[in-house]
Amino acid sequence: MAILHYAPLNYDQINAMEGMYTPSMVKSFNNKVFIFWERALFQRAASVIEFSGLPDAWEGATKDFFIYCLYKFGYVGVMDTEKYGLIFQPGTLDGYNIYYQPVKFRINNSHVKLPYSTFWIGKNVELIKLTPDYFGIWDIISYYAEKLATLDNALNMSLINNKFAFMLAAKNKQASQAFKTMIDKVNAGEPAVIYDQKLLNDQQDKTEPWQLWSRDHMKENYLTTMQLADFNTLLHDFDKEIGIPTLPVEKKERMITDEAQSTVVDAISRSEIWLDTLTSSLKIVNAKYNLNIKAERHFKTEEVSEGESGKDNDQRDV
Repeated sequence: MAILHYAPLNYDQINAMEGMYTPSMVKSFNNKVFIFWERALFQRAASVIEFSGLPDAWEGATKDFFIYCLYKFGYVGVMDTEKYGLIFQPGTLDGYNIYYQPVKFRINNSHVKLPYSTFWIGKNVELIKLTPDYFGIWDIISYYAEKLATLDNALNMSLINNKFAFMLAAKNKQASQAFKTMIDKVNAGEPAVIYDQKLLNDQQDKTEPWQLWSRDHMKENYLTTMQLADFNTLLHDFDKEIGIPTLPVEKKERMITDEAQSTVVDAISRSEIWLDTLTSSLKIVNAKYNLNIKAERHFKTEEVSEGESGKDNDQRDV
């Protein structure tokens, strides 16, 4: 059996892989609902990590672009320019060293006039990285946005189908008018409606005045309540993926401490890798350009104390 080993990918390889996940024949990505959820999930993900100590010129709308580039591409290059001073830029990676890490950083920005087209990492540019593999986290956002967009469409259909009214087949105009009058009286709130006994329905005798088309076994269908529950499950899974601590969707009335702690660890495990990668790369950038940029987790998690964790079979509300 062949084993797939980890290998850093360049920009062209990353684009090729993303193209495989989003083939041109799949239409679930090319609609406004997908764009809505993609935007919503990006803003949700951007709330996980807070940055402080950014240069004054990077604040405001520039900070928004900085965060977008990190989450979209996984990294930005930081460089010192004669005209704009210290800046960051999205760019492409090229080449690799003995450890298969990129050695060149290329940008394509007409505002940056430089006598060279390629920056050398560790010499005249340093990278701020969010992920170890230079991917960003847009694959996570797209993965869940696709499913939420598909479920969103199903929910709209379900809401429309829930309005399914009674469908009656009347033998003649008189029977039709009689039942219209009866339904109007019921909708008007009358406590009792009197009708002619001749209108009684007989499912076996098609000569009777009317027949009812009944929708049986409704509970066996994919109901709106189930779809709303699945919405909650998908958002819960996305939160766990990006590092927002959350309790299980099907939460027990009382949860033991180990279960609660395991849920917290599960939620922050991936964001811990992102935070470690940011901290490591920021250490290099700060030292080179005399900065003090810091990245911290926005959602603080309370650790279980030794006294509580040492109690056997002790159940507490969480």
